[in-house]
Amino acid sequence: MPKMRFQALAESRKRKPTPISETGKRSELFAKNVFDEEKMLQFLTREAFDNVKSAIFQGSKIDRKIADQVAEGMKAWALSMGATHYTHWFQPLTGATAEKHDAFFDILSDGRAMEKFGGAQLVQQEPDASSFPSGGIRNTFEARGYTAWDPTSPAFIYKTTLCIPTIFVAYTGEALDNKAPLLRALNAVDQAATDVAQYFDKNVRKVHATLGWEQEYFLVDKALAKSRFDLTTTGRTLVGSFSAKGQQLDDHYFGVIPPRVLSFMSDLEKECTKLGIPVKTRHNEVAPNQFELAPVFEEANLSVDHNLLLMDVMEEIADRHQFSVLFHEKPFAGINGSGKHNNWSLATDTGVNLLSPGTTPMKNLQFLAFFVNTIKAVDTYEELLRSSIASASNDHRLGANEAPPPIISIFIGKQLNNVLDELEGVSKGKLSPEEKTELKLNVVGKIPEILLDNTDRNRTSPFAFTGNKFEMRGVGSKMNCAKPMTILNTIVAKQLTDFKKEVDALIDKKKLKKDEAVFNVLREYIKTSKRIRFEGDGYGMEWQEEARRRKLSINKNTPEALQVLTNKESIDLFKEMGVMSEVELKAHQEVELGAYIFHIQIEGRVLGEMVYNHIIPAALQYQNMLLTNINGLKEVYGAAHKKVADPQLTILEQIAEHVLQLKKLTDEMTDARQRANGMSNSNKKAQAYCNNVKPFFESIREHSDALEKLIADELWPFTKYREMLFSK
Repeated sequence: MPKMRFQALAESRKRKPTPISETGKRSELFAKNVFDEEKMLQFLTREAFDNVKSAIFQGSKIDRKIADQVAEGMKAWALSMGATHYTHWFQPLTGATAEKHDAFFDILSDGRAMEKFGGAQLVQQEPDASSFPSGGIRNTFEARGYTAWDPTSPAFIYKTTLCIPTIFVAYTGEALDNKAPLLRALNAVDQAATDVAQYFDKNVRKVHATLGWEQEYFLVDKALAKSRFDLTTTGRTLVGSFSAKGQQLDDHYFGVIPPRVLSFMSDLEKECTKLGIPVKTRHNEVAPNQFELAPVFEEANLSVDHNLLLMDVMEEIADRHQFSVLFHEKPFAGINGSGKHNNWSLATDTGVNLLSPGTTPMKNLQFLAFFVNTIKAVDTYEELLRSSIASASNDHRLGANEAPPPIISIFIGKQLNNVLDELEGVSKGKLSPEEKTELKLNVVGKIPEILLDNTDRNRTSPFAFTGNKFEMRGVGSKMNCAKPMTILNTIVAKQLTDFKKEVDALIDKKKLKKDEAVFNVLREYIKTSKRIRFEGDGYGMEWQEEARRRKLSINKNTPEALQVLTNKESIDLFKEMGVMSEVELKAHQEVELGAYIFHIQIEGRVLGEMVYNHIIPAALQYQNMLLTNINGLKEVYGAAHKKVADPQLTILEQIAEHVLQLKKLTDEMTDARQRANGMSNSNKKAQAYCNNVKPFFESIREHSDALEKLIADELWPFTKYREMLFSK
């Protein structure tokens, strides 16, 4: 292993930036490989084009005759672009994407060959579903699952394959993926938000959720990454002494982008642009060798697809530039982890951002209605929202360095807090003319049109209002955004539905005017959701104690956080909103618990192998070197050698103690893992891995990292932090 380490270091030092071809104007390359509206107009009949547009914007179905026309046009375009295969591109519950390629090539009955692709192949396929996680929805020997075309996300060509975004469902109809529940949630929030938006503008016919993600990641030279089998197997370093220099000088953040990295970024942006992914921002992040990119906001479903596609493309481009890209939320201890902030809002088909203040009291009342309802939704379902960011890898990040704590709270800033405090004082029932004037002119009317820079940022808030959107900061860097977006849009849809019922009841039964009814309902929501608003620092025991006083949930790990998925309130919520059935919820919970178990199990096995096969042998080898040295001194100095050899003897004893503890703790960890493996209940098994196995990891690491500091550098088997984090 030391030999591999030094070979990797030598290889990494020879790297030069990989030259890339000139990209030209981004606008000319944009969506070159996407079957977008421009290509549809060129390759589809007018009838087919109108049907696809109607399916996208009205949700209407496309019949088989039209599907055949669409498939013919799509095939003609794909072949003109050099494609040879097609695939249904879907999102199984693995958290990644999946695809099975079929050639356009086929043989006719008379033996002639031709390129073939029809409506049947476009609309539906039947991949083998037996090896994908299903959470008990189906038996493994029952392999039937279906992928079904999602026309709201355009097909695209990647390399030589036409990729058709699809949902993935079981033979019995339940969702086996992350996309189907997301589409249902987006439909629910569309209906609920449109109904409320029509209080203020009768011309609104559709509301879509928007999403802008910020993808953080690390880049490590490929040779150095491959020299660490913990990094390649688990996505993170299980041992490693902190580098003397980390991020404490703040000299990496927004610094000059290293030449090799800039070459990678430019190449990546070129490929993303051709695939219609509107990447716009790139920069160094806080930790060494950590970076970020972010796109322009898009409709949430398309944005989720683009993020998954981006991560696939990033891995390929990184390999081309001799990098390994790390999406794990905490690949290195002691420095910032990586998140994927989800910036969410609601926009109407009339071009209005419903979370952006306006120039008139009426526009601001609309803004307040959606703003306060979002706060209320998060307050009511904060534990459910917390579950959406739960994973074994994100557990390492939440609450560490700059990441938000695992307690959901909302930061809105001093100015909007003052507005809500004023609204809280609205009298119940009908308003006097003076109150109406005061509210409209001095409270609602004075909300500035642009709030982006009117308050400081709170880096520790998991859910912060940032001017014209809410930023969900707890999402992990390797997560599929579909899960948090499904839950967020579902709870907001439910809240808006309840809001409209309450407002309509006050209008119909209490004979209040619309504005009065809206103010009255918002007033109660502001009062009842006050506990979720928090402007302070989210770290430390003080906030945990305050959160308990406020009766907010404190679920510090994934097994705790996932329990809420199958309680009665969650089941009723998802059923009412038509997003997930009880069977699907239980299946999703089972899959996520299983994923947690397997991640910790794999980490435990890898850590055990590192200790027994590499760390202890390196320690014993250095011990032998010290013993040889001490014996040599004894031969020269006789009884006086102890004074001369005192440093060596001290180090020898320290190494012996760390080796003893390493062996003891690793054996105990292995025993705990075997006991956990004997459990059949997923929930109990996950808790056993969390509470009885995982705690050993840090204790083992502590002794390993101490040995790394004691043992001669040339004997240490693993590439060190200072070598991985500061290679350019």
